[in-house]
Amino acid sequence: MQKHNPLKLYLSIVAISFIQGLQYSVSPILGDIQAHYPGVDISLIQMLITAPGLLSMAVSLASGWLVLKITKKQMLLFGALVAGITGFVPFLSDSFALLLGARICYGVGLGIATTMNVAVVAEFFEGNERVKAMGVQAASVGAGMVVATTAAGMLGKGGFQRAYFVNVIGFISLTVLLICLPETGIAKQNRTEKIKLNKKVLLMDLFGLTEFLFLITFTTNIAMHLSGAIAGDSSVSGMLTGCFSASQIVIGILLGAVTKAAKNYTLSAAMLSFSIGAAMLILFPGHGLLLAVGAVFCGFSQGIFIPTASTYISNAVPPVATAFAAATFTVAMNLGQLISPTVLNGLSKAVFGETTTTGVYVLSAAGMLIAAMAMAWWQRDQAE
Repeated sequence: MQKHNPLKLYLSIVAISFIQGLQYSVSPILGDIQAHYPGVDISLIQMLITAPGLLSMAVSLASGWLVLKITKKQMLLFGALVAGITGFVPFLSDSFALLLGARICYGVGLGIATTMNVAVVAEFFEGNERVKAMGVQAASVGAGMVVATTAAGMLGKGGFQRAYFVNVIGFISLTVLLICLPETGIAKQNRTEKIKLNKKVLLMDLFGLTEFLFLITFTTNIAMHLSGAIAGDSSVSGMLTGCFSASQIVIGILLGAVTKAAKNYTLSAAMLSFSIGAAMLILFPGHGLLLAVGAVFCGFSQGIFIPTASTYISNAVPPVATAFAAATFTVAMNLGQLISPTVLNGLSKAVFGETTTTGVYVLSAAGMLIAAMAMAWWQRDQAE
């Protein structure tokens, strides 16, 4: 493996991760958007976060094959450009349809970034260095979310449209990638290394879908879940989303130690962490400090699950298939996010008689707990 400047590689990973972090930039202002467009269904409001996954799924799968035709750097530069442009499109008109359409188109950048982030790490790092790099990736995604959501929450206090300025991150990432990411050419197949998947990857994809079916409820519901004196406060919801993101930075830095301690049960521990966090959200909707604790546990779940699962997937296939394996995992995660509002809002109404954020969190906590037990059972078999 050719040696490259590690600082530039890590800066490239950070830049890619910040593009991913923009997915959650509208989270702190969802309540304001709902108030501004009272005739729009709540599920459509929540889809401002999940809808990018719609286009992202197709783009991710295409990216997995395009590595044979286009270099990773070229795809990432295009993805960063799309992320920046689509973030400013809503300024053209006060239209929810335009806003939703722009968010869907951002999915092009999101799909490329999510898939290529794993592929870049797998290409330039091996062994323990790969685990460390995946931890940096998770921390960087968390940092991107912190910057995007905190800035959006602060800017949104002067009118939710001002929060769109946070999408300048797309153009900054474009510049960093242009300067720092090495150009390594297109990938090549041969008789021993072909783009194909296996049962390990497909089963991990299923768990990825399940994880994000429930995990995304933190982001899509938190702004509307606040009660009492903090109800409707975009700065509080922005702070909570920031805690969710910041916890990913911490756990990403500590990922090596966490993996060493939890061993084969790392992924089930990640899922259990969300159930604990969701329980805190259910019990204390009007208490900012305890909500922040819940947000941290939810963030730990994402910060552990994504890099650990990504490392598992990258090790389960030959190098040429890494991008495609990462793409299927991205599709699974985005599908879980995409169907989450419809599925869980519908279940909440069916089980509790009405759609409430509390009902959604109850279902998510219970569902993730069951998933954690299933993951633990599978991981036990993997260890034997």
